[in-house]
Order: sequence, then C-alpha cells, then structure tokens
Amino acid sequence: MTHYRISEAAELLGVSDDTVRRWVEVGALTSTSDEAGRAVVAGRDLAAFAVERAKAPEDPSASRSSARNRFTGLVTGITTDTVMAQVDLQCGPFRVVSLMSSEAVRELGLEIGSRAVAVVKATTVVVETTRGLR
Repeated sequence: MTHYRISEAAELLGVSDDTVRRWVEVGALTSTSDEAGRAVVAGRDLAAFAVERAKAPEDPSASRSSARNRFTGLVTGITTDTVMAQVDLQCGPFRVVSLMSSEAVRELGLEIGSRAVAVVKATTVVVETTRGLR
C-alpha cells in the first residue's frame, strides 16, 4: 500500500505540514508510523480525505450541461490579437488555459479578475506518472 510522509501529504493537498499534523492530531486524518518511525498517511486515506475536503467555488451559472468537468475560478490573464485570445483562469490550485476568439472574450466581458467557469468536455484524458512518483 502506498504511504505518504506528512510533508508529501501536505504538498499533495496544497497545505502546510503543520496543517496536516493538526488534522492528524484532531483525528480528521489518520496516520501511522513507517519503519523509520516517521508519521505517514495511507494513500487510500489521503485520497478519500482530499475528495471530502475538495470544495470548488460555487458555479454561478444556472445552466445545465452534460459536461461534468466544471472549474470555477478567476481570470488571471488575457492575451489577445485581432482574431484569437488566450484566457488563463486560476481555479483553486489549478491553472486552466482556454483558447478562444477575441470576439468571444469581448462578448463574455472577460477581464482580469472576472469570475468565470471553465467547462471541459473531452473524450481523452491522459494520465502520466514517472517511476519516482507514487
């Protein structure tokens, strides 16, 4: 079974080591000791905890869609030319980049600091790992 040291769990959750230690102290997250005596969290427990704690910002749209991958965030960058634009959103810890027409940017009223929802509908999602990752 995969286990993560407190520092690794903190990195994966996007919090400090101290926050993970506090969660362990109050029983919100379970840890055990590895063979070296270091506190570790089981990968399955960490995954379940991450899912429970994940809170996406509220989606302000009232639309219904078959797309299930919706990321609410803030527009952090817009690069436009006469025809095309690149729009960067910060959606929690994730950067989402969209390429669209410059006309769409104007019609949507997008500007840096705007709240927006990135909707992703894809038939292919590539998942990669390296030997060093668990």
